[in-house]
Amino acid sequence: MKRDNNIEPSGSPRSRKVSARWVPDEACRPTIDDAPVFYPTVEEFEDTLAYVEKIREEAESFGICRIVPPPSWTPPCLLKEKDIWEHAKFSTRIQQVDLLQNREPMRKKTRSRKRKRRRQSKKGATRRRANSSVVSTSASSEKFGFSSGSDFTLEEFQRYANEFKETYFQRDCDEDLKSGVVEYSKWEPSWEDIEGEYWRIVEQPTDEVEVYYGADLETGTFGSGFPKASSMLTGNDADKYAMSGWNLNNFSRLQGSVLSFEGCDISGVLVPWLYVGMCFSSFCWHVEDHHLYSLNYMHWGDPKVWYGVPQNHASSLEAAMRKHLPDLFEEQPGLLHDLVTQLSPSILKAEGVPIYRAVQHSGEFVLTFPRAYHSGFNCGFNCAEAVNVAPVDWLEHGQHAVELYSEQHRRTSLSHDKLLLGSARQAIQALWEIFFAGIETPGNLRWKHVCGKDGMLTKAVRMRVQMEEERVNCLPPHLPLRKMEKDFDLESERECFSCFYDLHLSACSCNCSPEQFACLKHVKNFCSCQMENRFVLLRYTIDELQMLVKALEGGVDAVKVWACKDIGLLPGKDCDAYVPNLVQDSEAVKLEPSEPSGSWSCSRRMEKKANISSSSCGHVSEVLPQHGTKLKASPSTVGCENNAYNIGVLIMENRVNLEQDACMKLNLDILTDYPASKSVNALDSPNNKSDVEIFLPSFNQEKICGFDEVREPVLKRLKSDCSSSVSRESPNKYHHSTSCVHQDSDGFDGKKLFDVELHPGQSNTFWKIATVNSSDLNASIVARGDLLLISSVEPLNFGSVMFGKRWCSKKAIFPKGFRSRVKFFSVINPTETSNYISEVLDAGPLGPLFKVTLEGRPTVSFSNVSVEKCWELVVQQLKQEILRSNLGERGVLPLQSLKRVNGLEMFGFLSPSIIQAVEALDPNHQCLEYWNHKTSSDKNEVNKDLD
Repeated sequence: MKRDNNIEPSGSPRSRKVSARWVPDEACRPTIDDAPVFYPTVEEFEDTLAYVEKIREEAESFGICRIVPPPSWTPPCLLKEKDIWEHAKFSTRIQQVDLLQNREPMRKKTRSRKRKRRRQSKKGATRRRANSSVVSTSASSEKFGFSSGSDFTLEEFQRYANEFKETYFQRDCDEDLKSGVVEYSKWEPSWEDIEGEYWRIVEQPTDEVEVYYGADLETGTFGSGFPKASSMLTGNDADKYAMSGWNLNNFSRLQGSVLSFEGCDISGVLVPWLYVGMCFSSFCWHVEDHHLYSLNYMHWGDPKVWYGVPQNHASSLEAAMRKHLPDLFEEQPGLLHDLVTQLSPSILKAEGVPIYRAVQHSGEFVLTFPRAYHSGFNCGFNCAEAVNVAPVDWLEHGQHAVELYSEQHRRTSLSHDKLLLGSARQAIQALWEIFFAGIETPGNLRWKHVCGKDGMLTKAVRMRVQMEEERVNCLPPHLPLRKMEKDFDLESERECFSCFYDLHLSACSCNCSPEQFACLKHVKNFCSCQMENRFVLLRYTIDELQMLVKALEGGVDAVKVWACKDIGLLPGKDCDAYVPNLVQDSEAVKLEPSEPSGSWSCSRRMEKKANISSSSCGHVSEVLPQHGTKLKASPSTVGCENNAYNIGVLIMENRVNLEQDACMKLNLDILTDYPASKSVNALDSPNNKSDVEIFLPSFNQEKICGFDEVREPVLKRLKSDCSSSVSRESPNKYHHSTSCVHQDSDGFDGKKLFDVELHPGQSNTFWKIATVNSSDLNASIVARGDLLLISSVEPLNFGSVMFGKRWCSKKAIFPKGFRSRVKFFSVINPTETSNYISEVLDAGPLGPLFKVTLEGRPTVSFSNVSVEKCWELVVQQLKQEILRSNLGERGVLPLQSLKRVNGLEMFGFLSPSIIQAVEALDPNHQCLEYWNHKTSSDKNEVNKDLD
């Protein structure tokens, strides 16, 4: 719930003395059962999501459960450090505990609240200000809520909370006073005493009780109680807790949580929130956004009492609340979304709603399950931290949530389809590693476990595909279907104009409103235009989605298709063998033969355009056949491309006689001599993860469109020999296109395209032309110069030497199990630096598989059978993020720092200390290629010295 910005009134709780008092004889403690409590062993506690999965079957039927860590798990709390405890301020809300259940609708006229004052304080009763926004009844549009309270430091809040609790539960010193008994002013009530009094206040309010609650505090601003991973681990306890899966900073993006496929750090969902409570401060009945799991950890303080209702009785709770609070729901139909209303567990139990209690103490976790309603209150000063998580079993609940949100015309917090497809891709990558590379890790085995015909992920994807197919089949006849650009919702979320449904998978638009969209359910309500002016965008055809389901079911051919087409894992020959099986749209921009010429000139006929309405540019790449028909494509029309990082791609068929000259104008202001970049994802380049090529590679002095040599100073301008252009408008403002082909003195060599080997028989090749914005990067590159950000590589594990082909090269030995850490620009936020873990895995017949993972983000990883290309993938995604965020244009990032990124160096294989350690693993010099080259090089050096 968003916090109000109201200024705290002068009569606020902080400015007056506590007048209400405990009435133990009228306690209303509910008689309900307790939720289960789990005590994991040290071994069970090591794998966080595996333990959640282990207890799910037993605990889910209660809605909530308590998890008590092993006694040895005692993380430090950074919030107790002096600079935070005494100086950092946090905001609060004022809660009227006596109005959480018993209040009148805001629209009713002001009427005096007649209450029987059963007990008057000797200091006088407290009266609420008549003009307080909390009880204002001036307008029907106003909602009951919690007004803003004072700002406190933790030290100040502890003092205030302790004074309130001591005063409220103070007994008269002349009652039942016995000799030798500590005076009652210092008496501490039990949580049972506090629970009985809390529900007396809520159910039978006789006194006005107001408290503060520091809720929904952003840890990104105030700070987390858990330690965060430092740039260099020191091996102390803080590092252990910083890397723990139970550290809530890591929890939401753990391997196996589909939230790891959400790129944004959504506060309160992926970034934890803090809750600083006092006695009676409350969290009212609610479910988590998108019906996610939540995990709450109490850092310190008095107990927190929870109540939970299992998800299969969520509707019963909603019905009971509407029955007992009809006026409030009539005024605020979305009352349960506002987290401002309680209803006694005793009432819910009487209505047949099963409800369970959990009492959380310091150092304990409380886990809530999908769509499990929960509420509760604090027994005194405490501090807790909470975040969401989404194991694969959540996907079914999440789908139900977005459909429910659509019915309620409620905005979503994240794209469920993006998470679903991200999970599917990760699972297919895992299946490929297991089936074809022979690699089995805890991570990919976890994904395999949720696949298969009856797997949880397969069921979730199958359900979504069936839903999408039904909606496509219900579209008006002859409504044009078009292929959605892969970056359609890259920079901003796209949602239905009517119901706010997320449009990551499909969307409808019209020529009259090119930037407004509808979901497939609201196509007819979009506008009053004729149907021929409207069109539907599909990220994947139904045939493609059905192929995805087959892959998840375990179909070997389907896994290969998606490993090639959508993930880019397979080598070129394997990809060519299986891509024809994927039904794909085939309409493309075709390159006509150029007229014979003795110079580099481009044919005007190559500008032939696909049949795409100009109004749809920026969102559409190709036109699809009408729905209800099958899409077919010849093998040559489908290339290996990565689904995630594609911008403005044109596919052009080369019908040119390879003996003739051919060229396309390069509307590019600059070229750089950045090494290690390969093709713009040519057909036979399966290891290239991006269709965007910002910096052209070096071509060993081969001529490129008028250039005699590329290895010249950083900035070069193209000559104007290429006169004609091929371009198309791009949604990301990348207006300049770049393309070149190799040619020797006899013409095109037919062997290489952008330094990528072309296989025999593929001379008539489809080329991919990527559009990039280069002119805007000019000033940034010149200003920054050649700054290189590569910190020293830290070895983590030297592994063991394997004696076989590909396990070494002339330059390095690649031990199996080798791991290292290096700091580099973050692919998530290039303005910051992050640690990357580089490792060498065993890919079976393929030899070593090189993998780079963003530390703390296990799903952000890059794999390749080439050590150099592995880090190229990192750089390519970094470039993509630079483009997306316009960092180059703003001069924020030193782009030249990417100039000399070398895979061997980033892994540490060029570090003298690492070289020495790795060489020691092969004392008998069995890695022949490496040692022979080293011996030869040493001899050459000796000869040079002698000369």
